[in-house]
Amino acid sequence: MKFIVSSSVLLKNLLNINGVVATNPIVPILENFLFRIEDGTLTVTASDLQTTMITQIPVDSSESGSIAIPAKLLLDTLRSLPEQPITFNINTETFGTEILTDNGRYKLSGENPIDFPKIPSVNRNLSVELSSDALASAINNTVFATSTDDLRPAMTGVYLQLTDENATFVATDGHRLIRYRRTDIQSTANTSMIIPRKALSLLKTSLPENVPVKAEFSQSNASFTFGPTQLICRLIDERFPDYENAIPVNNPNVMTIGRTDLLNSLKRIMIYANRTTHQIRLTLRANSLTISAEDLDYSNEANEKLLCDYDGDDMEIGFNAKLMAEMLNNLNAKMVSLEMSAPNRAGIMVPADKEENEDILMLVMPVMLNTYA
Repeated sequence: MKFIVSSSVLLKNLLNINGVVATNPIVPILENFLFRIEDGTLTVTASDLQTTMITQIPVDSSESGSIAIPAKLLLDTLRSLPEQPITFNINTETFGTEILTDNGRYKLSGENPIDFPKIPSVNRNLSVELSSDALASAINNTVFATSTDDLRPAMTGVYLQLTDENATFVATDGHRLIRYRRTDIQSTANTSMIIPRKALSLLKTSLPENVPVKAEFSQSNASFTFGPTQLICRLIDERFPDYENAIPVNNPNVMTIGRTDLLNSLKRIMIYANRTTHQIRLTLRANSLTISAEDLDYSNEANEKLLCDYDGDDMEIGFNAKLMAEMLNNLNAKMVSLEMSAPNRAGIMVPADKEENEDILMLVMPVMLNTYA
């Protein structure tokens, strides 16, 4: 089997799907890309059993066949080559592979493609068309808040609720909760599912700007197709927590402040906070916010006073600065509002200036304040 392809085109497409390849997979064949040639098109597949990514590249070949090629060895070779047409000569009996360039020859041993796992099929119970920008925004605003605790598998993914009016993406790790809603994504049928964090992170890095994405869902799998690339992932078969009941409704104490002012202040103050709890204290008075932190183990402390627009009772509330800074970092708004009811109830962070078609709510749990000596 023989084919000719541009080295840079092949490298670009392989890098798009390489994130799926695990370094020490359970099944050794998964360290390979599956190459399949048919009708002048090279289809490359990478998989870790839970997530599969496929890309298609036009090549110069009149033959057909398939082979599994070591992913790392091939990528390292392509990265070091200048742009040029390269020729692959593959012995389909021994799976020996020869790569010919303008001035070099590289031999590597492939593997039997029959050992590569079959591509999961998506029965297309439901199909949704959306833009890559809308999907990327939904992923960026939620995936960072998913849990890494495998004992709570439902929280290791993003919960997606589709209705004929909007799409709601929800992520929580038990300490914070993000609800991101878009009115420009709708579905003909009401449904919900949990999409794994790894699949969404791979989508985030491989999605091009402003292209249509076709999302298809079945009972157990989800598929996202954009350009020549397709990602298929197994959905998390668990019950997601009842997030609506966790969102406090009545929050009369509202602080509005510049997002970057608050974020930069938090970054400075958290240097002086306890390294385990990252606890900071917000002291709210009429139109002023004092952010303070102390680490009793090292006698470190810091505080800063910021101007803000505050409407409510005087209060002191504690938060984990690291979680709060990460939430602020993922918002694009110039101004944010922090809505609170009491020092022991969750705070709600929302952008003060809303974007068209999107509604975002970030909930952060408070931490019990230490009383200063």
